[in-house]
Amino acid sequence: MSVNLNALKQYQSVDLRATIETASPHKLISMLLDGALGSLAKAKGSIEREDIQERTRHLNKASEIVVGLKGSLDLEQGGEVAANLNALYDYMISGIMTANRNSDVEKVQELMNLMLEIKQGWSEMPNDIQMDIK
Repeated sequence: MSVNLNALKQYQSVDLRATIETASPHKLISMLLDGALGSLAKAKGSIEREDIQERTRHLNKASEIVVGLKGSLDLEQGGEVAANLNALYDYMISGIMTANRNSDVEKVQELMNLMLEIKQGWSEMPNDIQMDIK
């Protein structure tokens, strides 16, 4: 039985839009963190396969997501945590450019490890604080 890929992609797109529209701000950031991790993992695989076009595409996507995460920070209300994340996101954006320029698997892995730490901290946030995120 053949599957109509266009219909499947359209269904996935609708499902993602519905999830985004109903997600809390905390969940949206979690989704962005997952997206960045997925893009970095795909970029790592592309580097290992020496697929320059895919490497660039996935690293550009990861960079766009990190820029979005950086833009979502409230530096006035977020205090030291927001300032530290801002600096970390700057480091990651620079690291993504370096990894792309040098096809550097180790740099991509370093960035993935950093993103995993952020994701872990984000997911362990107490529920009462999650509800205060706007």
